[in-house]
Amino acid sequence: MKVALVHDYLTQRGGAERVFELLCKHYPDADIFTSLYEPQHSIDLGDRRVYTTYLQQIPHAARYFKLLAPFYYSAFRALDLSDYDLIISSSTTFAKGVKKRPDAKHICFCHNVTRFLWDTKTYLREYTAYQPFYPLIESLFQRMRQADLTFAQEPDLYIANSSVVARRIQETYDKPALVINYPIDSEQFTFSAQKENFYLASARLLGYKRIDVIVEAFNWLGWKLMIIGDGPERETLQARALKNIQFLGHVSDVDRKQLLAKSRSVIVTALEDYGLVPIEANASGTPVIAYGAGGVLDTQVPGKTGIFFKSQTPESLHTALLDARKISWDYSTIRHHALSRFSESVFFESVDRVIQEVCLA
Repeated sequence: MKVALVHDYLTQRGGAERVFELLCKHYPDADIFTSLYEPQHSIDLGDRRVYTTYLQQIPHAARYFKLLAPFYYSAFRALDLSDYDLIISSSTTFAKGVKKRPDAKHICFCHNVTRFLWDTKTYLREYTAYQPFYPLIESLFQRMRQADLTFAQEPDLYIANSSVVARRIQETYDKPALVINYPIDSEQFTFSAQKENFYLASARLLGYKRIDVIVEAFNWLGWKLMIIGDGPERETLQARALKNIQFLGHVSDVDRKQLLAKSRSVIVTALEDYGLVPIEANASGTPVIAYGAGGVLDTQVPGKTGIFFKSQTPESLHTALLDARKISWDYSTIRHHALSRFSESVFFESVDRVIQEVCLA
């Protein structure tokens, strides 16, 4: 069986790209396709060849990839995948729209519906430079939504990373989705039962991540907080933070591994579609204090692996932080939870079973 792996664009290294990297390792003989590829800024694919679209020829395309949004579907539709028996796409936007042979199968690992099309106002709040162009953007997006609905019918099966994403796929595309929680690379995380007196947040510093809520709560408490990550909100957040809060920016994988293992808890204030950080924290034996909505509802057990707070406010987080200090956490149990449910082996056992069923159907 000849397999093609397709991803939206390989110009960054986020949660979706990490999952695609695992798929590439699991299918070492598969051919890899994407719209744009910038190897120095994305996942490690070794010496494997990556096939790209005509967009790759546009100067500085990887830097300004968001501006090319109207052209991605035509670029993916132009890819010739007629030789492949199985297409596995990894998509939050356009890769799901590739063409296949009538007798071939297409399974889409859908990380979310196309967010900038279906939640445009929220999306533009994160990219304020585009807000003055909203009337023009909305007119364009109305046409793009129709294309998104049309090409969303291409996959034979959707696999969603969480229950909330599965509901969005059903509601937006009118397609059922099977939920298989995405894994972490468990070998990349180390366990420690010896916690140090600091808390940790690890996220891109974007508005919807709500790091401002964490900063305000820790300003009140005066407890030590370390923040991993960078982004357009960093300067504003640093200006608001007191001396007990340290911004680390980008850190090495080794340093991040140690910080996850040694922190008292990892704080998550965003409404995440899925969220790998809470699972990575658990794999390190560290409890999670999270806003109780979205993907964490699939991955966390309140009182056992973490604790939820009800609203994205400093007051709600403040209460949860105090409540978490009253719990005698079993760090070994927290780690076992992550490894038994979210390891690569558990993930691919489910994936291989589903693919076999789809290909034999």
